[in-house]
Amino acid sequence: MTATEQARTAIVFPGMGPSRFSEVGKFLMLDPYARRRLAEADEALGTSVFDNFREATEDYSEFSQVAFLVNSMALADKAEETLGIRPDFCVGPSFGQKAAAAYVGSLSFAEVVRLTVELARLEEDFFRREYTDVVTHSFVRTPEERLKEILADFDERDEWYDFSGYLDDGFYMLSVREKELDGLKQAISKAGGYSMYSMRPPVHAPAFSALRREAEQQVFASYQLADPKLPVVTDQDGTVINSAAAMRTMMLDTFDRPINWRDVVATLKGAGVTKVCVTGPDNLFHRLDCTKDNFEVMAVGLTKRSRERERDRGRTR
Repeated sequence: MTATEQARTAIVFPGMGPSRFSEVGKFLMLDPYARRRLAEADEALGTSVFDNFREATEDYSEFSQVAFLVNSMALADKAEETLGIRPDFCVGPSFGQKAAAAYVGSLSFAEVVRLTVELARLEEDFFRREYTDVVTHSFVRTPEERLKEILADFDERDEWYDFSGYLDDGFYMLSVREKELDGLKQAISKAGGYSMYSMRPPVHAPAFSALRREAEQQVFASYQLADPKLPVVTDQDGTVINSAAAMRTMMLDTFDRPINWRDVVATLKGAGVTKVCVTGPDNLFHRLDCTKDNFEVMAVGLTKRSRERERDRGRTR
């Protein structure tokens, strides 16, 4: 086998599911990899992430997000040191982009911690002012032709919607007005599909271009990204990127471009990747059929008990 024909590995930092202190606090406190990253995060923010996370009441609060980031990076450290993982590609769907940016060296971990808090505050403020009645709904087992019929009804009634994600065959994320949610769920059920979770605040919709502009002007303007030390596959369309400018664009695209995990899978498979190492408290990406059908999947996550608590929630950002 030649060098170019050798099997390749990708590291995947998952999108964020609900990160509750009761379920991951013990890991943060006891795991040596998590404790090291937690200390770095504390120093970056000048406050105790652990204490603030313990007091958080929202699934996606700023400190819940930092805790998820800490855990994802800690598990990547563990994968490298104990499992010898040396990836050829890096992917960070949705929230996972932040951990990916730190892992490939485009930003330092401390910078990513601060960026995470600043963006969390910006998003909270934006959705308090704009699109206050919009949710992003995830659903599975819905044939494409039946989905077209559902959306044709939206079009006929001139009701707004945006795709926020294409995760697998029949697995979609759709942003809609909250008043349309019950009817959408009924139509999905009638089509043989299954509704999972409705996220608030919503994510990844083309309508959110104003949020992208605010993030670019108010947050990203303060950060200087570097070229990534290994190729990164964008979660929007599977493009392989190698420059700081492209990394910045990808991280801004997350606000107003939907995820397309199927494109990511196609790119990785075409590049000769045979194994994906998912490092983080993942309740979704390592379980998708298109992931399992195409790769050997190594899920380096939290304890089995914690994963089981999260696995059927169907929430990610």
